[in-house]
Amino acid sequence: MPGTPISLVEITHVSKHGFWLLLADEELFLPFSDFPWFRSASIEQLCHVEQASENHLYWPALDIDLTVESIRNPAAFPLIAQPGAPDSTKHRDH
Repeated sequence: MPGTPISLVEITHVSKHGFWLLLADEELFLPFSDFPWFRSASIEQLCHVEQASENHLYWPALDIDLTVESIRNPAAFPLIAQPGAPDSTKHRDH
């Protein structure tokens, strides 16, 4: 019988500037200036992150999905929706 799956994604620290995400053996920083949708999220909402695939993360409570590449290089993925905007999709990339 297979063992219990172990999450390879974990929020390791949160500050007023953003949060750190541990993805397997890589730690990534998500500044709120680049990822504004997370600014008002609770710790519980931030920590409930799923790795949908090798390069795709999803925060179900916030309805936010991001590719890992957009976290590594946010300048290459300009914002397409502003937080709080009517009909905002809250997504940086698709």
